[in-house]
Amino acid sequence: MVNGQTAEKAAWSYPDPTGAFRAIRDHLAFYASRVDECWVDDERVQPQAGDFYGGWITSRIVGPFKGAPGTFGW
Repeated sequence: MVNGQTAEKAAWSYPDPTGAFRAIRDHLAFYASRVDECWVDDERVQPQAGDFYGGWITSRIVGPFKGAPGTFGW
């Protein structure tokens, strides 16, 4: 909740990650598409298309990106 507003299902986590992923235990990952805005340094993030992926797209990330219509199955 921020400023009296709640973003439903805006974050996810792995409560019991395996092996190499143990470092992310007790951390939250946010869906950029489900909150008002997300930033990396001074650049506003563009949410990855679609509702399944939680990608944060910036000018430093090169596509193509899954999630938009026509990208299923690759």
